[in-house]
Amino acid sequence: MLFNDVDGLAPLATRLRPRNLDEYIGQKHLLGPGKLLRLLYEQGRVASLILWGPPGVGKTSLARLLTKKAEADYVEFSAVLSGIKDVREVVEKARKTRQHSGRPTVLFVDEIHRFNKAQQDAFLPHVEGGLITLIGATTENPSFEIIPALISRARVLVLEPLTALDLEDLVDLALSDRKRGLGELELFVEPKAMELLIESSGGDARSLLNALELASGLVRPDSDGQMVVTQEIVEESVQKKAWRYDKGGEEHFNLISALHKSLRDSDPDGALYWLSRMLEGGEDPVYLLRRMIRFASEDVGMADPRALILGTSALESYRLLGSPEGDLALAHLAVHLACAPKSNAVYAAFGEARADAAKLGPLPVPLHIRNAPTALMKQLGYGKNYKYAHDYEDAAVDQEHLPLELASRQYYRPSERGLEKEIGEFLRARRERIKAMRKKDKD
Repeated sequence: MLFNDVDGLAPLATRLRPRNLDEYIGQKHLLGPGKLLRLLYEQGRVASLILWGPPGVGKTSLARLLTKKAEADYVEFSAVLSGIKDVREVVEKARKTRQHSGRPTVLFVDEIHRFNKAQQDAFLPHVEGGLITLIGATTENPSFEIIPALISRARVLVLEPLTALDLEDLVDLALSDRKRGLGELELFVEPKAMELLIESSGGDARSLLNALELASGLVRPDSDGQMVVTQEIVEESVQKKAWRYDKGGEEHFNLISALHKSLRDSDPDGALYWLSRMLEGGEDPVYLLRRMIRFASEDVGMADPRALILGTSALESYRLLGSPEGDLALAHLAVHLACAPKSNAVYAAFGEARADAAKLGPLPVPLHIRNAPTALMKQLGYGKNYKYAHDYEDAAVDQEHLPLELASRQYYRPSERGLEKEIGEFLRARRERIKAMRKKDKD
């Protein structure tokens, strides 16, 4: 593939692709003096890389610049449209190029995470043998989406969303470049319009330039003959921010983690924001309700038993109303969970009890609390000496309910928060009464 100037009718984002590393905007942590990519570029070398980052941060541009500087053959295709057959053709072409000219071949695979395991395996021998230098671009966490063998043969580099200053520099470049950009229009972007352009892009250069190009087509000269990009024009061109959210990928887990931790830390504002982010990104409200119901049981627990009831009620409300009316039930639940007293005492107690059940096996049920529906069972001692709680004062009885090997084991330790404080006081009082009964029996 040749790196010629692009057609003037190409989109602004394509026309403004950097022609050398000095024109590249952003990723200073990778391109600053002494950094890996800067050194590779200056030495005219290229290495197998996995470029991991959100859309529109320059992954493709980096691959092209490194290849151009290294004077290597460049082959680019998308994992969405290509398969193993295409890989084989690239390998064969690379082999002929190596034999005839000695030039290396760089294979750039966009959205490499969309290749399945077999397709990724097809790269391995050729990357390891040096026939192909692979540069893969992905918006997904390589740890989950790319096979370990391929990761071990390539350096994973993390690209960050462009900063506000990076994006402002990009707008300035687009407005000043008369050949590739919008310089001929002599546009002026109002400060508020600039803020909205930057904010709505989400750190995505392509999104920013697309919005700017669309806005430039809506501008008309004002009374002074100036071409001013106003906030209203940007609002019209942007319409609505495209959220960076992938329901099945890492960002999904980042956001649900942020929601959980906001709830656990009793921050209703944070909880409402992260809940809104996920809803705006297209997350299934029923999934969010299930997660919050789990939270009600696991993190609020008996400190506020109403939380679990409210969770199931919110689920039923949403199923009855649907979106958008039912979305408010999620907000009610999130605020209640955030403001509720927290306790994981039941969660911890259940975990300990399950661990003992698994570790110690089927310990026998104490005879006095066994069921005795037949005469034979009664003769064998089933139910013998069982004390019926309602026959005793305050329904407090001194009898063991655990197997002999676990006698007096205490799993549930209530917190001092919410209703559990009262539960704790009740259990302490019950234990004191039982101690008193035992002492009385001894005397």
